[in-house]
Amino acid sequence: MRLAVNVPQQGAGEAVEEAERLGYEIAFVPEGYRSDAASLLGYIAARTTRIHLAAGVFQMPGRTPVMTAMTTAMLDGLSGGRFRIGLGSANAHVMEGWHGAPFDRPLGRTREYVAILRAALAGKPVVHLGEHFRIPLPGGRGEPFRLPGRLINPDIPIYLAAVGPRALELAGEIADGWFGVFCSPDRITEALGRIRAGAARSGRGLAGFEVIPSVPIVVGADPAVCADAIRNYVARFVSLGDRAHNFYYAFLEKSGHGAAAATIWQRFRDGDLDGAAAAVPFDFLDATALLGPPDRIADRLAAYAAAGVTTIALSPFAADPQQRLEALRVAAAASAALSPLTTKERHVH
Repeated sequence: MRLAVNVPQQGAGEAVEEAERLGYEIAFVPEGYRSDAASLLGYIAARTTRIHLAAGVFQMPGRTPVMTAMTTAMLDGLSGGRFRIGLGSANAHVMEGWHGAPFDRPLGRTREYVAILRAALAGKPVVHLGEHFRIPLPGGRGEPFRLPGRLINPDIPIYLAAVGPRALELAGEIADGWFGVFCSPDRITEALGRIRAGAARSGRGLAGFEVIPSVPIVVGADPAVCADAIRNYVARFVSLGDRAHNFYYAFLEKSGHGAAAATIWQRFRDGDLDGAAAAVPFDFLDATALLGPPDRIADRLAAYAAAGVTTIALSPFAADPQQRLEALRVAAAASAALSPLTTKERHVH
């Protein structure tokens, strides 16, 4: 199991440089309330030489497939062929509220998006007349897009973010990897069953398929105290938009915390952000994050590796930037103890 880092906005350069020094495989850059991923990816491409870079993840409703191909080509060049693509269909709150697009049939939209993106990256003229994308516009005056020149890396992997069972199957069918959130080791095992089903539908196995959960990490003596650092993060996801169409609300509910999900959502709506965070169950936080002292972190990393994770993307949570860097060091030391391979050998493999 390789290590990756979810790059924070504050102290991004220092975090990714330390991750590269420690032998981390990939630096993922998220998109959220304050930042796009492409800008920060370009910045960290200039500050690194070896670590791979990935969107974690690009919001598909915010970019056309052709724009994602253009951004990919630029980042492939800036990074010397180190870029990887992460894509997500977002959710109804983001798609309709932020981007003004209907959140209907996201699986079909994702399937077409990936097909168009792959065609564009292969240097083919982009012609696609589907249900969701019609390129070029019939009757329009434009010519098909064609990416000029060649990519440094002609086989850029595409990872799909997925939560629901059908989305997991789609990732297994058309993507090179799955990017997951709020994943316990048990959740990884469950998700892999769906991913395998999708891969079987396309007539392929999972050889080379990446299983990449995004996992918070907080190092400290008391796991319960560590958990407080990520309560707001979880509460924001659970409170997004209409709870009837919120994947994360439904996921917490299915995890056996339906009453807590309802409390979090209502308190957030009432403006009680601290109360919403306080209602996130410790059991859920502990199951889906790395919390506590180094030996406990090591045990949890071993559990993720045993569940079938190929790369674990760690999000260090701490107010102090130095504490975030220390969390990356603790994870690197624990990971090295799990494997006889050296840091350099882990990167090569």
